[in-house]
Amino acid sequence: MLYGAQTQRAIDNFKISGIRFPRIFICSISLIKAAAAEVNSELGLLDNSLSEAIKAAADEAASGLWDVQFPVDVFQTGSGTSTNMNANEVIANRAMQILGGGIKVHPHDHVNRCQSSNDVIPSALTISAYLEVRDNLLPALKALSASFSDRAAEFKDVIKTGRTHLMDAVPLAMGQEIGGWAFQVDQCIERVSSCLPRLAMLAIGGTAVGTGMNAHPEFGKKMAAKLSVMTGLPLVESPNHFATQSSMDAASELSGHLKVSASCILKIANDIRWMSSGPVAGLNEISLPSLQPGSSIMGGKINPVVCEAVMMACVQIIANDTAVAIANSFGNFQLNTMMPLIAHNLLESLTLLGSSAAMLSEKVSKGFEVNSERLALVFEQNAIMATALTPVIGYEMTAKIVEKARAEGRPFKQVAAEVSGMPESEIEKILSR
Repeated sequence: MLYGAQTQRAIDNFKISGIRFPRIFICSISLIKAAAAEVNSELGLLDNSLSEAIKAAADEAASGLWDVQFPVDVFQTGSGTSTNMNANEVIANRAMQILGGGIKVHPHDHVNRCQSSNDVIPSALTISAYLEVRDNLLPALKALSASFSDRAAEFKDVIKTGRTHLMDAVPLAMGQEIGGWAFQVDQCIERVSSCLPRLAMLAIGGTAVGTGMNAHPEFGKKMAAKLSVMTGLPLVESPNHFATQSSMDAASELSGHLKVSASCILKIANDIRWMSSGPVAGLNEISLPSLQPGSSIMGGKINPVVCEAVMMACVQIIANDTAVAIANSFGNFQLNTMMPLIAHNLLESLTLLGSSAAMLSEKVSKGFEVNSERLALVFEQNAIMATALTPVIGYEMTAKIVEKARAEGRPFKQVAAEVSGMPESEIEKILSR
C-alpha cells in the first residue's frame, strides 16, 4: 500500500457510503501536488531532487495509475482533510520509491508544503469541475443544440397541432417546436459559461483560514499560473481567500445552472416521450429509434427508454443541487465544512448532464422520424384552427364553430362556412396567412 496511517484511520472511521471521489477529482488534487512541488522548488523551499520525485509521483497519480490507493469515503471530515492526507501519503511514498536509497519524503513537510486541506480541497473542486465543464458538458450541450437545429431546419414546413394544457391548440411548424428546444439548450450553454470566471478563482495560497500562514507570499499566484498551464484553464488566484475558503459560492452557482439545465433537458425529453406515445392509442407524432425490447411480457413493445433514463438523471441533478445549496450554507466562519459533499454532488451532476445531453443527441434527436401523415390527419381534424377567424367573426362565433364541429364530427371549415356565412375560399385564405 502507498497510503499511510492517516488514510487508514479515515478508512476505519468513515464507513458510510462506499462512494469514493471520482477520477477527475483525484487527477485534480494530484495536479495540485505536482504544481506545488515545482513552485516550492522555484521558491527555494524544496530541494530539486525531492521536487522532481514528488512531481513524478503526482503525475502518475494524476494519470490514474494509483487510483486504488484512494479509498476514502466522500462522507468524511468536512474540510476533506482525509483525502488531502491520502494524496500526500500516496505521493510521498511513491516519491521515495522513485528516489530509492532510503531518502525520506515527508507527506506534510514536503508534499503538503505551503498548503492546507482548507485551500487544496476547494482548489481541486474548482479544477475538476471546470475540466468537466470544458471537456464534457459544453461539448455535449453544443452537439445537442446543433442536432436540434438541424432537425428544425429539416421539418420547417411540417405543420402540426400545437398543445397547451395537453389540449389541442393552434398549429405551428414541427421545425418551430424543435427550434425552441435548440434555443433552450443554447441558453443552458450561456448560463453555465457565464459563471466560469468566478469558478476559476483558486483558493490555493490561503492555507488554513485565508491568511496564507506558512506559505510563501508568491505561492498562490505562482500556483494558479502553473496549474493554468498544466490544465489549459484560465485559472487565477482568488482575490479574496477568506471568501473563497469559507464559501463555495461559485460551485453552488454552477450547480444552480446545472439544475436549470436539467429541468430544461427533462422538459424536452418528456415532450419527445409524449410525442412518440402510442403508436395506436397515443399521439404518434414521431417514431423513436428502436433500441431494445420495451417489455418482458408484451412482445414487440418499444418504450422511450433513452428519454426515461435522461429524465431520471435530470431529477437526480435537481436533487443534487438542493444538497449543494444546503451544504454551501455551512461555511462557518473561515471554512466550509461540507466541501466533500459539494464536490461529490457537483461532479456527479456534471457527469450526468453531459452524458444525458450526449445520449439524447446521438440516440434520439438524430434518429427520430416524423410521422407526417399522422400529423396531417390530426391537423385537418383540429377545429381549434378556427381561432384564426376570431379577428374577423369574433370570439363568440368562433367558439360556436369549434363546439359544433367537435360535436358533429364534421370538418371545421365546412361548419365555419355554415355558421359565419363566409365562403370556404375566404376561410382558406384567412387560414393560410
